[in-house]
Amino acid sequence: MRKRAEWMTRADDEILEYLGAQGAGTPKSIADEIDRNNNYIGVRCRKLASYGLVERPSRGFYVITDAGTAYLEGELDASELSAEE
Repeated sequence: MRKRAEWMTRADDEILEYLGAQGAGTPKSIADEIDRNNNYIGVRCRKLASYGLVERPSRGFYVITDAGTAYLEGELDASELSAEE
């Protein structure tokens, strides 16, 4: 079972699931797949990146991290993560 943090939304799980399956994506590609607003997905991706669950190797492009994968597998408690400024 996944251990979510209070700051997380249901969309965050959907984003991580998409990146886990696809390997990488843009907010637009994620939004199109999970039927969410592109701008909202961009905001959530930046939030996930600040907690180390995804990385942005280039502008507007996101990949899941090992921590993100561990969260999806229920091996990481997201409430124990700290955001980077």
